[in-house]
Amino acid sequence: MGEFVTSADQYRAAGVDLEAAEAAKRRIAALVASTQTPLSRGADGGFGGMVRVPPDVDRPVLVMSTDGVGTKVLVAIRAGRHETVGEDLVNHCVNDILVLGARPVAFLDYVAHANTDADTLAAIVGGVARGCRTHGMALVGGETAQLPDLYHPGHYDLAGTIVGVVADDHALGAHRVRPGDRLLGYAASGLHTNGYTLARRILFDRAGLDVRDAFPGTNASVADVLLAVHRSYWFAISPALPFLHALAHITGGGIPGNLVRSLPAGCGAGVRRGAWPIPAVFRVLQDHGGVTDDEMVRVFNMGIGMIAIVPPDRVAEVRESARQAAVETWDIGEVVEGEGVELS
Repeated sequence: MGEFVTSADQYRAAGVDLEAAEAAKRRIAALVASTQTPLSRGADGGFGGMVRVPPDVDRPVLVMSTDGVGTKVLVAIRAGRHETVGEDLVNHCVNDILVLGARPVAFLDYVAHANTDADTLAAIVGGVARGCRTHGMALVGGETAQLPDLYHPGHYDLAGTIVGVVADDHALGAHRVRPGDRLLGYAASGLHTNGYTLARRILFDRAGLDVRDAFPGTNASVADVLLAVHRSYWFAISPALPFLHALAHITGGGIPGNLVRSLPAGCGAGVRRGAWPIPAVFRVLQDHGGVTDDEMVRVFNMGIGMIAIVPPDRVAEVRESARQAAVETWDIGEVVEGEGVELS
């Protein structure tokens, strides 16, 4: 009779290590527990997460969004730096629901990987937990899936779902926007989480750089520049929410592809290209990649991570709120009669 092989041994031989997964889950459980808020309810490690609706919101409407950080994780893997992509994920999702005026309440993360070690998983989820704590939001659960047949060894993907709440009468959106409203651009902290497929091709393939090389024209490394954390605009914008008509989070598609989503029928937007300074990182990418101006503004945020649509008599209060949070803003244009977004 041959040697007895347990099902765990067979599963490990197939590429899934249950014991390692359990060790990682124990470390992640402590990170999840660190984000509990007064709204948290239920035990950790269940089949679903529970959180109460804030009692101070009149006629509450739940706002939900799901997103990922895309191929920015490939830069993190290449650099061996996994502490920031989880925070990127949270901040991106916070910004997405902030566009509707929503306050973040709960978050769930999803990490799919091929035999990623426990230290790396803890670093990834540690960034998620840090982002949640910063926003007073509970990390109520998630999923860590070993999928060796889907991912290369050492590779992973990261996604998350956020739940927020806004009072029914206070939701922002295109229905509030009027011709004559001003467009305020908020400074980005880098590429944020979009355009990395093109950026990696330019820097690593065409320019021949690697993550530890100096980024052209700076004393920072390529990894430092590309892994700069996606800025959260919650603290810059939330005090000014009563003064706003709408917001646009500038992600994939750039200013033209995202600002148009916050405009009603019959309204367009005129954006002045020279109204804000273009950060050097985008100049480097354009020069080394031979990218046209039109493609640059449709792939990258070009230094503007969020646009607020504001009635003219409220611009001062909105800009002061951003200044208090140390986020620079610029008046970059206005809402006009017509359709679409024109950059001139």
